[in-house]
Amino acid sequence: MMLLDKIKDYMDRNQETASALFKGFMEFDRPFLLCSDLADELKKYVDESGDQSLPASPLGEMILKAQEATVEAPWLYFAVRPRVARWLYVRIHIERMEAEEIDAAEFLSFKEKFVTGSAYEMDWALEIDLGPFERGFPKMKETRSIGRGVEFLNRHLSSRLFDDAGAGARRLLDFLHVHKYKGMQLMLNNRIQTIDELIGALQEADEYLAAQRQDTGWEELASEMQALGFEPGWGNTARRVRGKMSLLSDILEAPDHNRLELFLAGVPMIFKIAIISPHGYFGQANVLGLPDTGGQVVYILDQVRALEKEMRQRLHDEGLNISPQIVVVTRLIPEAGETTCDQRLEPIIGTENARILRVPFYTEDGEVLPHWISRFKIWPYLERFAVTVEREILAELGGRPDLLVGNYSDGNLVACLLSRRLEVTQCNIAHALEKTKYLYSALYWKENESRYHFSCQFTADLIAMNTADFIITSTYQEIAGSPDSVGQYESYDAFTMPGLYRVINGIDIYDPKFNIVSPGADDQVYFPYTETEKRLVSLHDEIKEIVYGKNYRPNSRGVIADPDKPLLFTMARLDRIKNITGLVQWYGGCQQLRDRANLLVVAGNTDSGLSNDQEEIEQIHYMHELFERYQLDSQVRWIGGRLEKNLAGELYRFIADQQGVFVQPAVFEAFGLTIIEAMATGLPTFATRYGGPLEIIEDGVSGFHIDPNHGAQSAQKIADFLESCREDPNHWLEISLAAVRRVESRYTWKRYAERLITLSCIYGFWKYVTNLERQETKRYLEMLYSLEFRIRAREVGRN
Repeated sequence: MMLLDKIKDYMDRNQETASALFKGFMEFDRPFLLCSDLADELKKYVDESGDQSLPASPLGEMILKAQEATVEAPWLYFAVRPRVARWLYVRIHIERMEAEEIDAAEFLSFKEKFVTGSAYEMDWALEIDLGPFERGFPKMKETRSIGRGVEFLNRHLSSRLFDDAGAGARRLLDFLHVHKYKGMQLMLNNRIQTIDELIGALQEADEYLAAQRQDTGWEELASEMQALGFEPGWGNTARRVRGKMSLLSDILEAPDHNRLELFLAGVPMIFKIAIISPHGYFGQANVLGLPDTGGQVVYILDQVRALEKEMRQRLHDEGLNISPQIVVVTRLIPEAGETTCDQRLEPIIGTENARILRVPFYTEDGEVLPHWISRFKIWPYLERFAVTVEREILAELGGRPDLLVGNYSDGNLVACLLSRRLEVTQCNIAHALEKTKYLYSALYWKENESRYHFSCQFTADLIAMNTADFIITSTYQEIAGSPDSVGQYESYDAFTMPGLYRVINGIDIYDPKFNIVSPGADDQVYFPYTETEKRLVSLHDEIKEIVYGKNYRPNSRGVIADPDKPLLFTMARLDRIKNITGLVQWYGGCQQLRDRANLLVVAGNTDSGLSNDQEEIEQIHYMHELFERYQLDSQVRWIGGRLEKNLAGELYRFIADQQGVFVQPAVFEAFGLTIIEAMATGLPTFATRYGGPLEIIEDGVSGFHIDPNHGAQSAQKIADFLESCREDPNHWLEISLAAVRRVESRYTWKRYAERLITLSCIYGFWKYVTNLERQETKRYLEMLYSLEFRIRAREVGRN
């Protein structure tokens, strides 16, 4: 029996119970109820009635699995999530005790009227439905497969491709012919024109290579190999060449998706990469802590270093003397302050041939926009930025890039525009999707529009998600959430922006474009505190001054009076989502925690006059209020600005020396690089249970989860840990060692770079030999871009 049928049957047999419970929902003085409201009301009824069987009943199951409800007597509308990314919309008439299933559009329409107040407007709402364009496209079915798109794609398409009466092998042959670099033919030359000729050449090559020394270089092999039809790209030694040709022979003989992935990963396809990150101050010094500038910059710079190293190694192994190129494309800001963001080109430290390429924003009048603007207000400039960037990267790279990587909503949209024009494989990385950060952000978009311009952002997200060839996420949570919470990407499946449009099929997280590739921490900077020979002891005097300094330090507040206590440490942007003020409030209100530890905060600025970001200014004022309310100046040290990487790495270790802990209290965190950094140094970490940290940390094993919505409980959890460590110092050590092991096993930049380049090769192959470009979907999205996004972007420019 389906869940809805079970609910109906239960309501028929238990009308008094159902009626009392539903009336409790009706008594809320608001139309929209959160899942926590529903669960609390259910618990209240159980406690008052003594009916302990209700939560396990079909009705209780529905309520506990409902993510939200909309209430207007006599109707209750529920959005029920029986399992990840599977939704059931139910409406109940509480007087007639009738329940029926409705579709997403009707559920969203019911919500809209509480915002617009107009039934007529709801009847004529624009509905965005990408579902029909995806019919027949291969999709996964199991929740455990979400985020493993390339594995599914290889299994599904390889069998179909090679079953196609020889057409698949022919497409593979054509694919091997297209590879060139600056006019130099790679892989195959014109001597091989048919599959039979390829098979014969591979057999002759195998006999020839078997007779050579295995370390013979390609230069010595080239003459004979080219006569057989093979060009550079197979490997730098006879062993590598023979191994790759053996893989290809096996694929042609008996197609296998694992062998196909291994083979494609070794095909020289990625020589030039353009990484797009328009907003904020993108630079290598004096930028962290400036508005809209933080973890994304660190992520990209570490990503570039790892990617260049991986590309260089692969090209060497493939027998090619080619220097890879990476450009990070960002915005040029003439009024750049003490940063280098007014320079067109800046070499990236730690690389041989990667650089930052800065391109200005232009106003409608063609003038260069001189000053920084918020990431929420840059939408009017992106289209012209994309056109200018196209010209600049073609000149800088000497031709088209082989891969475009977009970052955040703005970078993903620009990558989408560039990919369309250049016909280049597009990868998206969200870093964070704002939609899940703000409660009812889509529903009340008009109220948020003057500050956040969500109409542009969410439209840009929809377009970029659905045009990307593949999407990289740091965790499973980012895509699909958990059994109890909706994933960031999943939240784009069905939602409404009343008066603008209603989305009923926005993104399908069972799409094989999603892949989990977790970043890491720079192991040259963030290494365990126990590796004493690598420690930066020369920085200890500066660190002591930062932590305990009694001398006046600009942009700081508080002096720790008792330096013998361990430290709680937190470091992030000073905004509402990062919840740094929340942590300070928890600490101030928990006497046991104050007795056990001091608190070190590195965040934002201590002087609101140093900030031009309204949200940060509000948080600065609130922080000072908390210092006064709880009299924290002798127990909390607040340092404004951001620390240079080496200094931050050694600070983590310095705090670990004293058996302190790191706390990341965010309301929501897409991934959490600071969590990885802290764990890599051996610092026990407490982090939000909402988002990536739920997956990074094994609660109670390699760290701890905390709930930012229950600050007193979170503070008590930290205090209890410190108390247990005081009684048994080995407890701190066990968590520390487990944290280091966790990072080393799963979160390294080397693993990240290997996977990203492999994905680029595989998706590039499938894009070439199949119809993965989804032209119908892209044409539909071009209409959405022209008729919705451009209009909204112009409105931002006028305000």
